[in-house]
Amino acid sequence: MNNKIIIKGAREHNLKNINLEIPRDKMVVFTGLSGSGKSSLAFDTIFAEGQRRYIESLSAYARQFLGRLDKPDVDEIEGLSPAISIDQKSHSSNPRSTVATITEIYDYLRVLFARGGKPFCPTCGREIKKLTTEEIVNVAIQVSRENKSEKNILILAPAVYGRKGEYYQMLYDFLNAGFGEVRIDGALRSLRERIDLSRYKQHTIELVVDRIPAGLDFSAKGGSSSGGKDNRLRLSEAIEAGLKYGNDVVTIQTDKEIRLSAKFTCPHDGFSFPEIEPRLFSFNSPYGACEACNGLGTESLFSEKICPICQGKRLKTEALNVLIAGKNITSITSYSITEAVAFFKKLAEGKQSTFSEIAEVPMREIRNRLGFMMDVGLEYLTLERRAGTLSGGEAQRIRLASQIGSRLTGTLYILDEPTIGLHQRDNAKLINTLHELRDLGNTVIVVEHDEATIRASDYLVDVGPGAGVHGGTVVAAGPIPVILNDKNKGSLTIEYLQGKQFIEVPEKRRKVTHSTHGTNFLKVKGATANNLKNIDVDFPIGRFTAITGVSGSGKSTLVYDVLYKTLANRFNGADYRVGAHKALLGLEYINRVINIDQSPIGRTPRSNPATYVGAWGFIRDLFAATEDARVRGWKPGRFSFNVKGGRCENCEGHGQIGIEMHFLPTVWVTCDVCKGKRFDRETLEVEYVPVSGIGKPSSAEASANAKTLVDKSAGKNIYEILRMTVEEAVQFFRDIPWLHERLKILEEVGLGYLELGQSATTLSGGEAQRIKLSAELGKRDTRRTLYLLDEPTTGLHFADVKNLLMVLHRLVDRGNTIVVIEHNLDVIKTADWVIDLGPGGGDKGGKIVAFGTPEEVSKRGGSQTAPYLKSVLK
Repeated sequence: MNNKIIIKGAREHNLKNINLEIPRDKMVVFTGLSGSGKSSLAFDTIFAEGQRRYIESLSAYARQFLGRLDKPDVDEIEGLSPAISIDQKSHSSNPRSTVATITEIYDYLRVLFARGGKPFCPTCGREIKKLTTEEIVNVAIQVSRENKSEKNILILAPAVYGRKGEYYQMLYDFLNAGFGEVRIDGALRSLRERIDLSRYKQHTIELVVDRIPAGLDFSAKGGSSSGGKDNRLRLSEAIEAGLKYGNDVVTIQTDKEIRLSAKFTCPHDGFSFPEIEPRLFSFNSPYGACEACNGLGTESLFSEKICPICQGKRLKTEALNVLIAGKNITSITSYSITEAVAFFKKLAEGKQSTFSEIAEVPMREIRNRLGFMMDVGLEYLTLERRAGTLSGGEAQRIRLASQIGSRLTGTLYILDEPTIGLHQRDNAKLINTLHELRDLGNTVIVVEHDEATIRASDYLVDVGPGAGVHGGTVVAAGPIPVILNDKNKGSLTIEYLQGKQFIEVPEKRRKVTHSTHGTNFLKVKGATANNLKNIDVDFPIGRFTAITGVSGSGKSTLVYDVLYKTLANRFNGADYRVGAHKALLGLEYINRVINIDQSPIGRTPRSNPATYVGAWGFIRDLFAATEDARVRGWKPGRFSFNVKGGRCENCEGHGQIGIEMHFLPTVWVTCDVCKGKRFDRETLEVEYVPVSGIGKPSSAEASANAKTLVDKSAGKNIYEILRMTVEEAVQFFRDIPWLHERLKILEEVGLGYLELGQSATTLSGGEAQRIKLSAELGKRDTRRTLYLLDEPTTGLHFADVKNLLMVLHRLVDRGNTIVVIEHNLDVIKTADWVIDLGPGGGDKGGKIVAFGTPEEVSKRGGSQTAPYLKSVLK
């Protein structure tokens, strides 16, 4: 087999006819500026072609259900293996999805508890064991004595419990066996009558085995006249028949109804378990889910209030009373990965027994998956953590752990910045995991900006030299470390790696003093939310503060759950459930709080950067003011792809039509009516022409760039505006100040390469966050605003980080306060104040390890961040 992947003529998006050879069975890193074309090459070309070839390999019958995938714009790719993409956008926000379910650990836990768990009575707490027929008869006699209304004793055999079907044959067999009556879905029916059941509805069918008159003497010591022996014999035979037809379960009805089991029934209070099977422990099944909250754990779908019945545990009482080593299944899922590893290690080391034989396979699978989670730096996550609360990086590493568990070989893995959210301490673990994946015989392609990951790779491909139209070429490619020693490559990435380019440490920082007339502070007192250990934290007002610490140390809990939610309730009229703390002081120093996270800016392809920052409304107004639009009487709505009028109705303004792929993600294909242009032909005839062209650039270089970007004389229709990059639009709308300003901010935060109409669903978490930042920067500045950011450098090249820092520091210079959660050392070293949490993650974190200037924190012992910070302050 060819030991290289050979790409010829790649032209997807901004790629400029790239020809490239990369080695197989190696770890290859793709680097370059944000928007240079790395993802276009890795995901939209290499992975897309691998997926297309997989679909093409299926039978014609299977392909008819999947639709047709367009071939990427590439001449040829040789040596391509089956490809698996592990990106940041593919995790579920379903409230039922948890870390345990998406790793399949919960599936094995359900099997483990169903086969090896011991049921305990929720009423008396005693262990429940299988009852003999005699014990069941004794319970039935006791029930009959408590029959105050003296109703007949009805012996029922539950033959079918909550299953779909017509059951005609089974009912006919009951009649032939001499029975005359059944209870179906709670109603008594004669077997001599025709019984029609809906085939697609769930039914519960109970066979009436016997009707025994009330008040009979069941004493075995009674004389022949009393009939005690005969009565007990009749009851015993009825129960035996009930157990036979009811799968070892029998129901006894008098003035109350009780279900008894030859398997698991408490003889003291009559509590009977249903069949203990894996679905009993599923909060996605009606047989296991809490009936009050339907397995959500909250009062309703959008509520933050805990379900009062299950107390957030999501399962029925029966499921919560099946124990292994004194723990129920929700106790185990409340463990962190580290705690779960210790629990199952202790369980496996216990004395050999029947349980050990039964539990061997599920225990092995659970322990393997927990080990893989430890390897990728996720030991602090709890198994019950909801998937929707995971960061993109955490979700990606969970999928990576699952892939290692699959032990595939000969596969091509493509990852998008797997180090996102990882502290430098944990990078080594992740890199070892990637190496392990490679050493299994796989090719690993990583799109990455992290220096340690780049240096640990086998081969480097740098795409650039710039972003958008200025990128799309291979600037440098070669084995590591050889390529890093080349002085003449002209690669910006290599220059940063060689130390020729760097982000400087500030010569002078904004002072933070605790004196009476010194800096004002926003003070959190006694924070105990999640893993925080009753900490007091001071955030200096009008300063740039970096919150650091290993993953899971409590950074997001402090900044989001405690600080943001409290302030949002105060200033924004929100109604959040605030993280536990005693007090928050210093509110008089701010009048606005903005949380800029990495959640999507929209969940449909209609959302785009232009609509989010408010530029699209201005653009539609400009088109509505053109002479052609006024003659036709068109208003701004004509130029909207969200409402009827000017949009293409075949695709309803999407430009694409979604094809449901069943067991694969939905694929979007270009609309064959508008050819992807989103608007009808008449609307596209209207063009906007800048009043005075582009305006006068400030320099000869800017003039040359402007000429390259847009044609001064040509007008643009609404679709062509959507296809413009932000950089092009900044030049095109140079003479429209209120529009130019909004677009210029997008460019300043490193998003000049994005198209104005680029779908929000294609944006990374980092891109979405910077668009939100741009939208806030475009609003009126109160100069007393608190900005909270979560890893804003996600997806940014070294050069882009430099530009972003300039924007953030400009905000602080105007009197605002910035608190940023960050692992990037270039950001931390430029901060005015650093608050380091730790020392570990999960229960080992939640303390203030160090605080002060970057120089002060770098000298503190016990801080995981200090040694890494010290290395960049030299």
